[in-house]
Amino acid sequence: MYLHLGQDTVIKTDDIVGIFDLETSTISKNTREYLARAEKDGRVVNVSMEMPKSFVLCCDKREKITVYISQISSTTLLKRSRFMANLSNV
Repeated sequence: MYLHLGQDTVIKTDDIVGIFDLETSTISKNTREYLARAEKDGRVVNVSMEMPKSFVLCCDKREKITVYISQISSTTLLKRSRFMANLSNV
């Protein structure tokens, strides 16, 4: 299944490693350093034209890691991903 992150960006739910709240997770120095390194390496995709609220860490089948920055809250993205998983079980 797929998850819509905002704007014109859709990702495969199988590729999702984690969905994180940007405000609470960036309290950690390690998270801030990871995001800065990912941005420097060109692995960050900003799909937000507004204030970002979450980031989604993805790893595809070729083990390429991408970080998506979204204006949609982590709670909403999590609900959407569970809804899509429930649909696939029908």
